[in-house]
Amino acid sequence: MIPLVVVENVKRFPFHLGDVEVVSAKSYLVEPRYSDLRNVAVYNLCRSYGYQTVGYYVSLLGAARGHRPLPSVGTLQSLGENVLVKIVSSDLDELIQRSFARLRSDDFRLSIYFGRNVAGRYDRLSRALFNEFPAPLLRARFRREEDDGRWRLLSVRPLGTSEIGENHRDFVLEQARSYFARPSRVREPRKYRYEVAILWREDADSVPSNPRAIRRFTRAFQAQGMDVEVVTPDDYARLAEFDALFIRETTYVEHHTYRFARRALREGLVVLDHPESIIRCTNKVYQAELFGRIGIPCPRTLVVHESNVDDVPGAVGLPCVLKKPDGAFSQGCAKVESEQELREKLVELFEESELVVAQEWAPSAFDWRIGVLDRKPLFLCKYHMAPGHWQIIHQDGVQTRYGRVEPIPMEDAPAGLVELALRAAARFGDGLFGVDVKEVDGRLLVMEVNDNPNVDAGYEDVLVQDTLYEAVARWFRERLDARGGNGAG
Repeated sequence: MIPLVVVENVKRFPFHLGDVEVVSAKSYLVEPRYSDLRNVAVYNLCRSYGYQTVGYYVSLLGAARGHRPLPSVGTLQSLGENVLVKIVSSDLDELIQRSFARLRSDDFRLSIYFGRNVAGRYDRLSRALFNEFPAPLLRARFRREEDDGRWRLLSVRPLGTSEIGENHRDFVLEQARSYFARPSRVREPRKYRYEVAILWREDADSVPSNPRAIRRFTRAFQAQGMDVEVVTPDDYARLAEFDALFIRETTYVEHHTYRFARRALREGLVVLDHPESIIRCTNKVYQAELFGRIGIPCPRTLVVHESNVDDVPGAVGLPCVLKKPDGAFSQGCAKVESEQELREKLVELFEESELVVAQEWAPSAFDWRIGVLDRKPLFLCKYHMAPGHWQIIHQDGVQTRYGRVEPIPMEDAPAGLVELALRAAARFGDGLFGVDVKEVDGRLLVMEVNDNPNVDAGYEDVLVQDTLYEAVARWFRERLDARGGNGAG
């Protein structure tokens, strides 16, 4: 994207940024040539961002023009939310305490320039705050509390260029030039209408797409007029530069994947997975309650708390399976054979969660996995159990064993399977889901609906091939077109 720096008074702007254009806020707001620009990232360095100030309108109109303002209006609102600042202070508590452990003063102000600080020891904290509040120039205030001696984040606010001390100006100029010169910012104009970020790391735990699948997604997006950039957790602050976010990491609520989804939604991006889907699909307590209420057939299930432990054997029988509410990839599940084993395992699980799901033991040689997108079937597979085990994935502390993935033609699905999967997935939205169903004694039982199903090249796509990737790309393109605007390119 082409960088454009907007300031209130060009003559008073203290930095020379080489080829980067610096323009006054008045010119940006009223001159037609700026409203007609495409593929632009707007760096709003106005002195004030208050509601209906010039700085506020630069970010607001920048978004309306399909530009990528930094800070966005969403970030400006976040900066004024004391509750959010407290949440960030709590989330970053360990990093804050470590960063200021050697300070003797009780009050500290941290200046953050494009995610960096002049003192290298504060770089990690500066980057973390920049990711939470993406604005070019920030100042964060911290105070050591008298009662417990711990540091707290009190406020974060935009920093005016006039507040930058002379001894920091060379550093700020270096960071600005480095930030504007990133290769990923340069796009071939007009080739692509939209830009999509794929959140993916090959080395992430249980990553749901392999490198070949990411390449095939990329080609499918490009064929639909959307450029793709693979991003990592370090790119959190850059989300406003994109039109859409596609999460290809295993999602959790207390995890960067959920923060990415929420930030993307707040910035107006089309996002998959939707944060609400992440909340609902990653919690087995929610699914157990939902399936029981709407009549989705599933194994006998009981939501267990400390006061109804005695009810488990009668409600679901023994042996049974105990599940952590937010377990994924067969983790957080345990089979218990006796009442003593049940009680011992529940004590362990209650240390992590107030509620645990107990489920009827329903053994099978495989699970059906129906991929669903936009309330329509996408692919069908049998996920066979790991050799010598009752789960698809088995970790014994030494090695991880996986069951075989067997793609199946949709027309060969047992009667009622696809319809049941679509009915279950429909309760979670129109995104991409994987519905796991067991076939036990002629009964079809929904085990769970996953919000971030595996799509690995050479497995789920064997029969449907590029159709799978093209369907996902079309899902994004249709929603981007319906949203309106000119996109980033």
